[in-house]
This record gives sequence, C-alpha cells and structure tokens, in this order.
Amino acid sequence: VQLQASGGGLVQTGGFLRLSCAASGSMFSIIVSGWYRQAPGKQRELIALITTGGRTTYADSVKGRFTVSRDNAKNTVDLQMNSLTPEDTAVYYCKAAGSSSNRPFASWGQGTQVTVSS
Repeated sequence: VQLQASGGGLVQTGGFLRLSCAASGSMFSIIVSGWYRQAPGKQRELIALITTGGRTTYADSVKGRFTVSRDNAKNTVDLQMNSLTPEDTAVYYCKAAGSSSNRPFASWGQGTQVTVSS
C-alpha cells in the first residue's frame, strides 16, 4: 500500500493549512491512519490518529487546533491545521496500518514540509 501526502507549504503565524494523504494499492483495508511530524533535531512524534470508525486521538500540542478526518470510500486522510505557530514547523508524515491481501501492513507517506513564519 502506497501513501501520497500533499498540502504542505509556507504560512504565516495564525494561518492554516490542510494536508491530505491518499492510499493506493490493491485489496487493502485501513484500520487506523495517523499523522506524525518531525522538526529539525527532534524525534518524529505522533500528532493525530483516526480509526476506520472515526475515533480520533490528538497530541496535547495540537489539540483544539488540528482536526483529522478520513474518507473511507476514497482512502484519504486529511489534517486540517489551524492557528499555526512557528513551533508547528516540521516535516509531516502520514501513516496507515491495516491489511493487504490478508496480511498486515504499515506504510508511510513521503513527508510534506510545513513551515510557519513568525
């Protein structure tokens, strides 16, 4: 299963961006999708998760500002990011886990850069 992330860019403090992650492949089903980010010199951190049933979990650092959503029919997961600050500057990655051809899989997208200027 391949993941393609898009939507990053440069935005000013207080602005917003919407990231999208599209999954492709054959005979797969996704159980959970997530967005991670990695800032320079820091470890990759989980910031949002969403299950097939729509249950969501957020890191405290983004709670109330970011919203994760998914379209199960289109196999896409979006991350709406509002009230961005320079601390949100990072490379953002999507990840999905589930089954493909009756085997478990976990795939990462290629990462998309988000830069928030002060």
